[in-house]
Amino acid sequence: MSMHSIVILNPKGGCGKSTLSVNLAGYFAQSGKKTALADCDPQQSSSDWLALRPEDLPAIGRAEFSGGKIKVPGGTEVLVIDTPAAVHGQRLAGFVKLGHSLVIPMLPSPIDIRAAEHFIAELYSLKHLINRRVRLASVANRVREDTLAAASLEVYLEKIKLPTGQKLPYITVLRASQNYIRAAEKGMSIFEFAPAKTTYDREQWHPLLRWLGG
Repeated sequence: MSMHSIVILNPKGGCGKSTLSVNLAGYFAQSGKKTALADCDPQQSSSDWLALRPEDLPAIGRAEFSGGKIKVPGGTEVLVIDTPAAVHGQRLAGFVKLGHSLVIPMLPSPIDIRAAEHFIAELYSLKHLINRRVRLASVANRVREDTLAAASLEVYLEKIKLPTGQKLPYITVLRASQNYIRAAEKGMSIFEFAPAKTTYDREQWHPLLRWLGG
């Protein structure tokens, strides 16, 4: 059985990598996939979330990260990798090598957009890795809709190109929502928490889940 490895990566701190990671893990687990979560961030936010997870929800395995390698529970079908901030150079290349799909969350602020430009330029230097096997896509995260910052990020994301000359897929916009905070406090994903209140949030995930084959 082949395993799908999904890396959530952006060297900029505070862009929502852990939120994206735990919600993806929760989605695939409740979809019936044997799922594991690797928390490579020293802050251990994803691990804390996993420790809170109710026993009556689908189990999510803990993949151990050490020395640049990940030990994955046997039989895992989907591995979600939450990465730390300030990852560059060989460490960045190491995380790119771990993934089949690379998801880049970006925030709608001028500072974050400029940081994203530098990050994309660094990814370009990994052309040999990207061309070989890694799929990349971007997600606008924690967006306050109908703002100038959100519009600026959308324009930027639609223009990004990969080393192959193709456009970097810009998959979806995820709004800033208290539902993510409330779900995380209970060790739940947006797909398992208060269905009547999270319909719009879950709908925003559909393009990303389709891209990931979910």
